[in-house]
Amino acid sequence: MTQTPSYQGDVVIVGGGLAGMTLALAMDQAGLTVALVDVLEMDEQIAPEFDGRASALAYTSWRMFEALGVAEYLRPHTQRIEHILVCDGRPYGGDKPGGPGPHSLHFDRREISDGDDGEPLGWMAENRHSRFALIQALKSKSGISVFAPARADRYETRGDGVELYLDDGRILSGQLLVACDGKFSRLRKQAAIRTAGWQYGQKGVVATVRHSEPHNGVAYEYFLPSGPFAILPLPDNRASLVWTEPDAIADALKDAPDAVFQEELENRFGDFLGDVRPEGARFTYPLGLRYSERFCDERIAFVGDAARGIHPLAGQGFNLGIRDAAALAEVTGEAKRVGLDIGALITLRRYEDWRKFDSVSLAAGTDLFNRLFSNDIEPVRQLRGLGMSLVNKIGPARRFFMRQAGGETGDPPRLLKGRRLDAA
Repeated sequence: MTQTPSYQGDVVIVGGGLAGMTLALAMDQAGLTVALVDVLEMDEQIAPEFDGRASALAYTSWRMFEALGVAEYLRPHTQRIEHILVCDGRPYGGDKPGGPGPHSLHFDRREISDGDDGEPLGWMAENRHSRFALIQALKSKSGISVFAPARADRYETRGDGVELYLDDGRILSGQLLVACDGKFSRLRKQAAIRTAGWQYGQKGVVATVRHSEPHNGVAYEYFLPSGPFAILPLPDNRASLVWTEPDAIADALKDAPDAVFQEELENRFGDFLGDVRPEGARFTYPLGLRYSERFCDERIAFVGDAARGIHPLAGQGFNLGIRDAAALAEVTGEAKRVGLDIGALITLRRYEDWRKFDSVSLAAGTDLFNRLFSNDIEPVRQLRGLGMSLVNKIGPARRFFMRQAGGETGDPPRLLKGRRLDAA
């Protein structure tokens, strides 16, 4: 006897993380009915101990959050990024510990945004606050059905649709299945879509620190022999650290006594923001590159880390997922309005073609930068320092990199321009 599906609609999204929730809101605005599946209760993900990370939202990502009604909940918890300083870190230890080195690349938002209150380069927000804002926006959407906690078991395609089987026996039916289930996506594995990639043998140590001097909205990314060390501004004289080290050292730092961690932190951070003290727990995350050979197949599309996972040194991981969501929602929404099959391969190829170049460029760029800067070979160090200083003197090059990181190059989807998908 055929079981009646527990849900029948347009789209089933597996993965209720930041990218999955953003996609659900975008598709709802595009006129699609959506089921969102996640292994955790949504409210559990708001807890401070769940995830110590913070994300830099590019200015186009913020435009999309405003168009989706997320920004109103998130704005009180954000910090504008006014400047980004990229440099080689000084050798730590001795009489010149930590801090920015002599060669640098300075991005100033005033070069691409007019006025004192113009659009910043981006917005920093702790992931727990981003989750809370997305969940609040989801609660008001009658076209989004949330299945959580629930675990996806497998999917089966049929002529005009797809069915997702949950491990508790429920069936969710739609025209399109979207995998937002991470870098090691189970759905991508079931679809037999190959990936290329590798682990870097590095982990990101993530922690929040408080410093005595104001950061003035400046994000720092400086490179040490062990890997990038990012200082990302948060509200209230705080910063989020993404501190890259080889696996064993990262694990030791995570578990180190407070006094030892404080000493190592000061050696790398320096004193340019005054006294610095850690706040809260420390976390570690393994770093690697994983790139899917295809972003779609018949009846299934891949979004966020399920499509590609990159090194966090450019802060673009979540932004890539947001751009995926903007493109897929626009493509499928237009297809539905003109009576086309939203899950057909010809429809999904439009999404894939739209997102491939941006994804390849950032994946290759972050991989190259990590390899180029994660060493202490003196001739290489001198050349890369001179290269940064040279680019810093070329205004058009600086502005191009700022717009590319902001997601404004090429042909951005409507949501990234701040235009709603349900507007005439």
